[in-house]
Amino acid sequence: MSYINVRGVEHYYEWIKSSSASVVKPVMVFIHGWAGSSRYWRSTAEALLDEFDCLLYDMRGFGRSYGKPTVVQTAESVVESQSNHEKTAAIQELTYELEDYAEDLAALLDGLHLQRVYINAHSMGASIATLFFNRYPERVEKGILTCSGIFEYDEKAFAAFYKFGGLVVKFRPKWLGKIPLADKMFMARFLHSPIPKSERKAFLQDFIDADYDAALGTIFTSVSKKQAEFMPEEFAKLTVPTLLVAGEYDIIIPAKMGEKAAALNDKVDFALIPNTAHFPMLEDPETYLARIREFLK
Repeated sequence: MSYINVRGVEHYYEWIKSSSASVVKPVMVFIHGWAGSSRYWRSTAEALLDEFDCLLYDMRGFGRSYGKPTVVQTAESVVESQSNHEKTAAIQELTYELEDYAEDLAALLDGLHLQRVYINAHSMGASIATLFFNRYPERVEKGILTCSGIFEYDEKAFAAFYKFGGLVVKFRPKWLGKIPLADKMFMARFLHSPIPKSERKAFLQDFIDADYDAALGTIFTSVSKKQAEFMPEEFAKLTVPTLLVAGEYDIIIPAKMGEKAAALNDKVDFALIPNTAHFPMLEDPETYLARIREFLK
């Protein structure tokens, strides 16, 4: 397992590459959604190995990445106390705002010495990627936003969502994953077409293992009045060529929200994947891959 320190927090990452070392290929970075991990991107990454070296990573507080800073005291750190004081202050400023996760991505690319990449991001990760595209357009060749869009603020609906989301995050006993059919019931809301049982179980385990503060904090920052107000502006000012992919029956981020976002900018193409919901890359991988390959070429 590979880890890299990103802004004071240990992040899990992995490379998926073909065995040939003679061909230099562009890099595609995959970003997962809320309470998930990079694991569900593996099959998509493996399918693109003929064209890309693929980088998967778990965002701060999710999957195998840490949720809190890790400070290791060494002899060198004692000598460089002033420098460490500044670093610690910067670490303490980390929040669960999506902009901070976009800065995590920038720091990750810096740490791995990657200058310009392709990005494929999903759900909450797609909102983070949109912010990254606008802050670092010179670092993105093309972008794919899977299951993303813009929504209108509704005070009562949002309050109910926060209350329900808070209860869901609190009630995550470790034994939940051992209950027969728990994975199927957990994923029912996210799917229209079936996916392998191994994928469902991995999703449930990622949800159970997610850091409490990160899981709860990003509920409030990813679905908020602030997001409803400024995400349309973010989509409107995109300069990076972008494909927005939606699942026809997605009830988490309905396709009409994606269509509305894509209509704001002629740099954004829209693709609807029939008979899928919130995970079109797993529910119908053949159609999904065909559409993104068409865009990438």
